[in-house]
Amino acid sequence: MIRIHPKPFTLGVLTLSSLSSLSILVIAVSGWVPAQREGLMQPSVFQQIVFSFDRADEAQWVVVNDGVMGGASLGSVAVEDGTLRFSGTLVTRGGGFTSVRARRVLDLTGQTGLELRIRGNGRPFEIELDDGRTSGWRSVSHRAPFMTSADWTVVRVPFRAFRSSVFGQAVNAPPVNLAGIQSVGIYILDGQDGPFRLEVDFIRTYRATEETP
Repeated sequence: MIRIHPKPFTLGVLTLSSLSSLSILVIAVSGWVPAQREGLMQPSVFQQIVFSFDRADEAQWVVVNDGVMGGASLGSVAVEDGTLRFSGTLVTRGGGFTSVRARRVLDLTGQTGLELRIRGNGRPFEIELDDGRTSGWRSVSHRAPFMTSADWTVVRVPFRAFRSSVFGQAVNAPPVNLAGIQSVGIYILDGQDGPFRLEVDFIRTYRATEETP
């Protein structure tokens, strides 16, 4: 096994999408493919940078709280010292989510998944890839979970782990269109009231010669 040696210490965080992203309210745990941590990784033969957070103006990050549906959760985002910092308080009554999102047009064809260097306060988050697909007049959300810890950790989220939903309900939709990514978002909606914190040092792709099951 190899370990990935990320760039020097920094801090980090992330955003949400359109109203279709209210598809976050129901968490379907069954069938999820867990993100892989550093010690389980196979060698990558190619990496494509999605966000490095080296510049505050690399992208415009937007917070969307559950206030759009009457909730009271609050989130904030900042890019500082080479990292993205997403923090706030989750309130499950009346909503139960907050998120950050930035537009990024990408062609991830041929890649295995996303690799993130992160740390947080032990709560689970979800990363979303928006490919513009709709179901009827509603946008389809493609998201996959990852866990955080108090230490800096590199996790891998394979594209096969992404699940499609509309307003929180699973839908029978094609897999995320890797050739047509329009934006990237991060959500917290783990059903737990209280403060949260996530720092993201980088987001990039990986293509493994052999992926650990």
